[in-house]
Amino acid sequence: VSAYNFARRLKTLRGLTPHQFICKTWTNEPERFRLNPLHQMPGLNS
Repeated sequence: VSAYNFARRLKTLRGLTPHQFICKTWTNEPERFRLNPLHQMPGLNS
């Protein structure tokens, strides 16, 4: 799943990876999201 979300560039997302698309959409239209998508990333705080 990580390889798909972070490495696979998709034509339907205008050449962006799913992660890049979500981050770009969040910066342009934050009202579409209830939560900050960057806080949902696995990492040190999980």
